[in-house]
Amino acid sequence: MKQETVVVIVGAGPAGIATSACLNLLSIPNIVLEREDCYASLWQKKAYDRLKLHLAKNFCQLPNMPFPLSAPTFVTKNMFVQYLKNYVYHFNVDPLYQRSVESARYDKSAQKWVVTAQNNISGWVEEYVSEFLVVATGENSEGFIPNVYGLDTFKGLVIHSSEYENGKTFGDKDVLVVGAGNSGMEIAYDLCKWGAQTSVVVRSPIHVLNKELVQLGMYFLKYIRCTFVDTMVLMLSKLLYGDRGRFGIQRPLKGPFLLKKETGRSPVIDVGTISKIKTGDIKVMTSIKDIQGDIIKFTNGQERQFDAIVFATGF
Repeated sequence: MKQETVVVIVGAGPAGIATSACLNLLSIPNIVLEREDCYASLWQKKAYDRLKLHLAKNFCQLPNMPFPLSAPTFVTKNMFVQYLKNYVYHFNVDPLYQRSVESARYDKSAQKWVVTAQNNISGWVEEYVSEFLVVATGENSEGFIPNVYGLDTFKGLVIHSSEYENGKTFGDKDVLVVGAGNSGMEIAYDLCKWGAQTSVVVRSPIHVLNKELVQLGMYFLKYIRCTFVDTMVLMLSKLLYGDRGRFGIQRPLKGPFLLKKETGRSPVIDVGTISKIKTGDIKVMTSIKDIQGDIIKFTNGQERQFDAIVFATGF
């Protein structure tokens, strides 16, 4: 099968559907190809229950449709999914699902893109020809689990954070969360709230801010140099959280917004995890050295027994 259009968009996440919506407003024909069976599959299928947008709603809304005034500043996962549903319907975005793009090449003689995709339902390979190609496949796709020595001997449950929904089934277990990014720290907090004996591996220095500090910083970045904003935000963070070094959490040398600008690394948005670490309800561990059965050895010499491991180690 061969179809021609003006724009082919690969990916029906928020960026892909927003691109299609803007093109539809201009009456520019486009086709959205999505390998999953729904739009925004990461939000609909792979986001834990308590997740909220880490940025204020005005930074997360898609083009031509602001969030309702009644929506909270930090929107919940379910509210965001409903917002995306309304967006797709309102702008008549109609992705072709179960299409796994296999290749894209530019035909110089025809001056068009030729995209081939497998229809995962029929098994047929389809061809799409367009003047323009937009790749909106995002940075989060397949969960990454590092090659930890002895992991194959671990007797308990091992999952990636994209498989985690809530801590309901972990209430009486010792759980280790590997990774201290936003997902890891929030999952650790959620597990603790459900009654799990929770530990989290913090390998690298991280910035910890709350949502209000991030919102404040993003506002001032429009008017003040990044280094000045970092100085202000870090001063307020220290007043709020105190010295986190004694709990095993070190701070990077560069400020949070400069680090984000230069490396793409975001600060950790605290949802209550730090207070649980301070009270000892969540233990901070160093890097894993190796695993022997249900015993995990850490680089500082500690050894602990765990029932489950949640890898929040990215994509």
